[in-house]
Amino acid sequence: MARLPAVKREELAPEHQATYDYIVGSRGRLGGPFRILLYSPAIADLVGKLGGYIRYESPLDPGLRELAILTATREADCQYAWTAHHQEARKAGVPEPIIEAVRDRKAPTGLPPREATVVRYALELLRKHRVSQQTFNAAMEMLGKASLVDLTVTVGYYGMMAGVLNAFEVEVDPGVKPLLPV
Repeated sequence: MARLPAVKREELAPEHQATYDYIVGSRGRLGGPFRILLYSPAIADLVGKLGGYIRYESPLDPGLRELAILTATREADCQYAWTAHHQEARKAGVPEPIIEAVRDRKAPTGLPPREATVVRYALELLRKHRVSQQTFNAAMEMLGKASLVDLTVTVGYYGMMAGVLNAFEVEVDPGVKPLLPV
């Protein structure tokens, strides 16, 4: 059970209910981290808009985006986000063996070059807080400037979201099987 109950729309001041409506409208429901983020409506609004861009507007290839998300959420051992994005990654065309390699912490070894570059970039950024010149160059050549910025922000955003989910112990939704090994 989460450390805080989900915020209900009627608990928000009238001027903050539009943020609640935006989040539910853009995502189809009030999901995991936003149950908590709405305790600070201004943050929920800004984070919701950034997340909306990352998920629904970014020109970053959807498969690479979801692979970056899985890498960030696995690195944080975030059950909620991993479970939520496992299916999204499959829908975006990420093959199950690649998902399993990230889950089992075997990636980037053995991955195709594009996927290996994304995983390596994310892992270096999250583990070392820097990206080696070699990895940066490979990612820049593969993605270009704009998409590399999008990849970097995606990794950071999902690292932040995993932190919120983990700190507040937000569990997967009832009836949903957790997919990340404990």
